[in-house]
Amino acid sequence: MKQLVILSGKGGTGKTSVAAAFAHLACEGPSPLRAVLADADVDAANLELVLHPQRLETHDFTGGSVAVIDPERCQGCEVCEQVCHFDAILPPSPQSGSAAGGEGYAVDPIACDGCAACVYQCPEQAIRMEPQIAGCWYHSESRFGMLFHANLYPAQENSGKLVTLVKQNARLCALDGDYPIIIVDGPPGIGCPVISAAAGASLALIVAEPTVAGIHDLERVLQTTIHFRIPALVVINKADIYPQGVVEIEAVCAELDVELIGQIPFDPTVTEAMLNGEPVTAYRAESPSSQALIAIWQIVSAWLVSPGEPHA
Repeated sequence: MKQLVILSGKGGTGKTSVAAAFAHLACEGPSPLRAVLADADVDAANLELVLHPQRLETHDFTGGSVAVIDPERCQGCEVCEQVCHFDAILPPSPQSGSAAGGEGYAVDPIACDGCAACVYQCPEQAIRMEPQIAGCWYHSESRFGMLFHANLYPAQENSGKLVTLVKQNARLCALDGDYPIIIVDGPPGIGCPVISAAAGASLALIVAEPTVAGIHDLERVLQTTIHFRIPALVVINKADIYPQGVVEIEAVCAELDVELIGQIPFDPTVTEAMLNGEPVTAYRAESPSSQALIAIWQIVSAWLVSPGEPHA
């Protein structure tokens, strides 16, 4: 079983459009492969908008924990307020002299970082840590295969942990069903969620755009894949909007010894397909972008079957 993760150094490069096209081509293309799909962009998951999955299972995701003060035990000694480095302990209101129970001390769940320093220092053992539901993850069935995706609630953290959870369940499904590949729509950037999405990947396909920001962030994400020793290939989306940018991307790939396997032209059909909730390759196979994606998929799928061999 091989894992393909689709990354980009910045958001908006067309990564999800490529992932949706690959999901379609893996299922119904010239050389179909049974694939499990995973949307690892849990902060802004949108692959489901194109695949229209039917949810089979919904599970809560427990992120970090926050401190909670027991008003029955709290004696108002102020130790918790002194040891908290995040100003999360709310003292009694001067007007009322008492807030939520006991001596009036409470915890601001937004400010609390979950370090538990107050728990260990409280002489009355009046503080406990309570896990917080930070989002949900889903097991769904789409027309192009099983899809695992998630939704991280606003202002919640531990997105890297949720990405790992999504990938683990996709991998278990692939093992149980003897699927040959997992297609992972990864998050943008180079942070913790990207590292979690790329962990264990057989191949990273990096979608770049020929802009100043796109070229800069391509270099960063390539350095990330090189650091973690993940084989990488590059494609350029909207390649014809800035030819000089294409030349610069080619130079970056040559310098880092990474293969540039294709260029996708700017094509309004991609937007039309998105508005109609379809992968562009399923919406209009003869469009320029679809033809480019089909050629790219043939190279990527061949690489997954025979890693390291030249397929271009």
